[in-house]
Amino acid sequence: MSDRTVTLTLPEATTLATSALLRAGASEALARSLARAVVDAEAAGKQAIGLAHLPDYLDALACGRIDGDAEPLITSPIPALVRCDCRGGIAQLGFDRAFDDLVAKASSFGVTLYASQNSFTTGELGWYAVRLAEAGLVALAATNGPALIAGGGSRKPIYCTNPLAFAAPRADGPPLLIDQASSATAFVKVRQAAERDEPIPEGWALDADGNPTTDPQAAIGGALLAFGGARGANIALMVEVLAAGLTGANWSLDAPDFRAGSDNPGAGLLIIAIAPQLVAGDFESRLARQLKRLSRDYGVHVPGEARQSARQRADSAGITLPVALFDSITSFRRR
Repeated sequence: MSDRTVTLTLPEATTLATSALLRAGASEALARSLARAVVDAEAAGKQAIGLAHLPDYLDALACGRIDGDAEPLITSPIPALVRCDCRGGIAQLGFDRAFDDLVAKASSFGVTLYASQNSFTTGELGWYAVRLAEAGLVALAATNGPALIAGGGSRKPIYCTNPLAFAAPRADGPPLLIDQASSATAFVKVRQAAERDEPIPEGWALDADGNPTTDPQAAIGGALLAFGGARGANIALMVEVLAAGLTGANWSLDAPDFRAGSDNPGAGLLIIAIAPQLVAGDFESRLARQLKRLSRDYGVHVPGEARQSARQRADSAGITLPVALFDSITSFRRR
């Protein structure tokens, strides 16, 4: 421990997160599932949605936005569909509960749909897709949450950051993983800038009056912008239809704030899982050769490799947290 940081092994970080979640009112199953997801995000280099995001979950548990005792209801109305009602809990636990069945069904039928509703925000979306890719499946995931970004001519928040994640397995290497939001930046980055009293770049957000702003506090009270203008807003709308329309979850406009109050956001998560070996038996080796060619001959950055490198570093060197964050997690007590 230095004067400003604390270094933890991954098992120590998982114990830290699990203990805090239990104190906040989570069941053992919920605490284990969420701690794993949060620490995995941290180890993958996604600090903004890793342990820095844990206090949001802790506060949500303490205030009732997450039902700490919620047990997801998982059904399969037809063989190639898995539905999950998270019942006011977390998406991670529902996915953990359904994972083996989802993999088995996709491997048997070629394609399986996973539709989740009534959860808190989903955290790192790539975490869901890459786990399926590690099991040999191609996965496309979409999720929504409370309204944060403007789009389609609006100057008020109408969509969440509405990310898409895509993952595919390849031979002799980490899965290809693309995980990106429809917004120009993640909301947590704006909040972090506000905490540091630093300006944000132009093109990230609007203030409450709909004017462009570089003031993060004004942005928090206003709206984020979609990346690429109307094109990004169109993707946000597409994700909204997939994640809320098809799952029966709250539209972003109707989702309660994940930061305040006692109501669960009721977010949606839709995942399409495909068994590539049933379509093209040499898919993984073909993809590996193609990605190598793109990287070697054309200088293309291959998403997913940096995640694996970050995980390897975290496995050997641990993860480093600001003392203030470590103390806030360690000292958290349910009010």
